[in-house]
Amino acid sequence: MKITGKTALVTGGTDGIGLEMARQLMEKGASVIVCGRRADALASARSEGFEAIQADLSNAAGCAALAAAFTDRPIDMLINNAGMSGNFGPGEPLDLALTDQAIFLNLNAPLHLIGYFLPHLLTRPEAVIVNVTSGLAIAPRAGGPVYCATKSGLRSFTQSLRHNLRGTHVHVIEALPPVVDTAMTRGRISGNKMSAKRCAAEIVDAIATNAKEANVGMVKLLRLIYSISPALVRRIMIKF
Repeated sequence: MKITGKTALVTGGTDGIGLEMARQLMEKGASVIVCGRRADALASARSEGFEAIQADLSNAAGCAALAAAFTDRPIDMLINNAGMSGNFGPGEPLDLALTDQAIFLNLNAPLHLIGYFLPHLLTRPEAVIVNVTSGLAIAPRAGGPVYCATKSGLRSFTQSLRHNLRGTHVHVIEALPPVVDTAMTRGRISGNKMSAKRCAAEIVDAIATNAKEANVGMVKLLRLIYSISPALVRRIMIKF
C-alpha cells in the first residue's frame, strides 16, 4: 500500500505500539486519527499533531459512537490495536467482569469496527485492515488464558476475513507481536522485551509491502519452530 496521502484510524493509539504506529504512519505521509480512553494520553497525542478521539471500545455503545464520528469521513486504514490483558493464574480468582471486558475489547470490538467500516473501505481505491493479535495466539501461556483465547479468536477471524475479501481492494493483515515493552507488560512479565518502536516499524513495513502477516521479532523464530514441532512450542510457551 502507498501510505502517503492515506487516512488511518488507530485504536489504542495513544500509547505503546499504537502510538508508535501512528507516529511512523504520519512520518510516511498519512493522516492519522488515534483513539483512547485517558484524557491525559489523548491530550499528549494532540500535542504531537494527531487528531485524537476519546472512545471506550470495551462495550458495543463505545464502538458505535466511534463509528458514528466517521459517518461522513473516509478512512483507508483501520488498525485494530486496542487491547488489555485480563490475566489470571494459579491462586488468582477469575474476575468475570474483567474477563467480559477483555473479551469485548480484544475480540468483539475489532469485529464491531470492521462491521461498521468495511462497507466504506470497500469503496476506497486501496484499503487495509490490520488486526493486532499476538504470538500467544499460536502458543498460549498459562498466566494469560483469557488474553490468549481472545487473540487466538481474532487470528482465526482475520484469516477467514482475508479469504472472504480476496479479489477486493481491501487488504487484510494480521500483526503478531512478541512480548513488547508497554504499559500492559510492565511489572508482570520479566525478561527481554521488544521496544514498541521496533515492533511498530515491522507492522508499518507489512502495511507498505502488502504482507499477509507481520510476524514480529521473536515470533518469526516461534513460527519456524512451530512448523517443525508444534508440541514443543506449546510445552515451552504454556509455562511462560
